[in-house]
Amino acid sequence: CGSLLDYKTAKFSLTRNRRVGLLHRLLQLSALGYLLGWVLLLRKGYQERDTAPRVAVVTKVKGAVAAEAAGRRLWDAADLTWPPQGGNVLFLVTHFFATVQQAQGTCPESPSILDGMCTEDADCPMGNPVVHGNGIKTGKCLMFNATHSTCEIYGWCPVENGTLPRAPEIGPWPLCKTLLVWCFFSRKSLLAEVENFTLFIKHTVHFTKFNFSKCNTLQTSDPSYFKSCIYDPVFNPFCPVFRVRDMVEAAGQNFGDLALLGGSIRVLIEWNCDLDHSTTQCQPQYSFSLQDTKYNFRTASYYWGSQRQLYRNLLKLYGIRFDLSVHGQAGKFSIVPTTVSFGTSIAFFGAATMVCDLVLLYLDSKADLYWKGKFEE
Repeated sequence: CGSLLDYKTAKFSLTRNRRVGLLHRLLQLSALGYLLGWVLLLRKGYQERDTAPRVAVVTKVKGAVAAEAAGRRLWDAADLTWPPQGGNVLFLVTHFFATVQQAQGTCPESPSILDGMCTEDADCPMGNPVVHGNGIKTGKCLMFNATHSTCEIYGWCPVENGTLPRAPEIGPWPLCKTLLVWCFFSRKSLLAEVENFTLFIKHTVHFTKFNFSKCNTLQTSDPSYFKSCIYDPVFNPFCPVFRVRDMVEAAGQNFGDLALLGGSIRVLIEWNCDLDHSTTQCQPQYSFSLQDTKYNFRTASYYWGSQRQLYRNLLKLYGIRFDLSVHGQAGKFSIVPTTVSFGTSIAFFGAATMVCDLVLLYLDSKADLYWKGKFEE
């Protein structure tokens, strides 16, 4: 009971142990390096940070291309951009299949549908839907062409033909036959010139904690600047107008290959603002990465024929989906994080002394002598 009333005070002992002394200095230098290098220089632990800015994004596409499908026609950004009022997600059509004047009725299923293949009527039970197909089986097996028989279906007829077009051959068939692999893959999208379209990306970040806002567009008095500039990470990093081909190549892809079957590209925009310096140094950094190599969907337009028959034109659209993602952080000096950072570093200095004490008390060959010298009544 009397020990509860005892008072203990620290006692300092000078130990001439070079190994422990060296360990102590190394630990102190490590704590100092952590404070100066990591906490203050790299992590900027003296700053208060805002890592969740509010973001507003507006995109616009410009360009025009002439396509030979279903007759020569001019397509511009209004035809090829989904949705028309772009935001964080934008789809740009690069290739399509058109199945025109479809009407509801009966017709043979496409031979590309496995469940639609047949050799006799028994293979086409009436009322069953065609798996991954275009309609309902009627119970009949019909000749689709000279080599394939398919089930008759009730659906939108004629069914979609999804055969990819080939690019014009570079020589006679014997030469193409020799280069069979090249001929198979040498296909060209119908809207190949879309690679020259431009994408205008305007966005604003607002760091509410510091009441600071910044836009990625260059503040200029020249009204023609945005109509003539093209983004370049070295020579023109402040221009928010991007050429589609450049974005695809920055993602590590070839536009011609990606345009045929579509794909998805992520556009990452990062802000890293140090508000202790001039705000002119707060500029976005752009990066592009491929997310998927296939992307398509279907859409249809409906109209009534002369006999009050409902028709539709079906389009299967391939293209590039741009997913815009804006992230950022801003930092500014504050006494609270500065105090916390220094307090943590001081604690590490104290830990260095504790580690050396443990080494002397339990690991050193003269631990008993040090124990008696440190603790005495």
